[in-house]
Amino acid sequence: MMRFRHLTLALMGAMAFAPAAFAQDSTTTDTASGKRFAVVGGYALSQPTKNPLIGGVRTDLDGEGAATLSASYYINDNIAIEAWGAADKFGHRVNAGGGKIGSVDSQPIALSGQYHFRTADSVVRPFLGLGYYEANYSNETPIAGQRLGVETAKGAMATAGVDLNINPTWFARADVRYMQGKSDVKLNGLNVGEAELNPVTLGIGVGARF
Repeated sequence: MMRFRHLTLALMGAMAFAPAAFAQDSTTTDTASGKRFAVVGGYALSQPTKNPLIGGVRTDLDGEGAATLSASYYINDNIAIEAWGAADKFGHRVNAGGGKIGSVDSQPIALSGQYHFRTADSVVRPFLGLGYYEANYSNETPIAGQRLGVETAKGAMATAGVDLNINPTWFARADVRYMQGKSDVKLNGLNVGEAELNPVTLGIGVGARF
């Protein structure tokens, strides 16, 4: 949770100073308008917003960070289709009764449509998105001697973010994503309920358009 707060403060600071830091040279003849592809590499923290019951025990899952990648195709200057995913796994410690009882990794991927506000060359460009995601869970450690299994979560994802244009090619990005979906939880191969983690990811990155 402390890492989540630190990244939040860093994003707020970056957005506060963005107009001055990323002001473009008005004499340039290049433009971001008409460029159809963009890629972004970044880092995000994932924090579950709900804590599941596992075998009748209320658990608490910690958040963790991982590298992320995205690729977008712009239908026009304002509408884009984005493929996004974690390049590495988010690790989650499973806690109960004030201590660790296990761990599990998650790796989400998503496809969404986005609307980017303002013109392509605006220094600050907010955007919103809505799409579908799947999160694969792996490396589950045993809980109380029982084999834990978490099935793939599937559901809707909402995105809000802002691009800060450095020049017509390069930009910085900050975004927040909310994923809502359920997955079956198994102990020793038997279904013992559902986990609805509904994680929020908070990310920063650097992108290029071409």
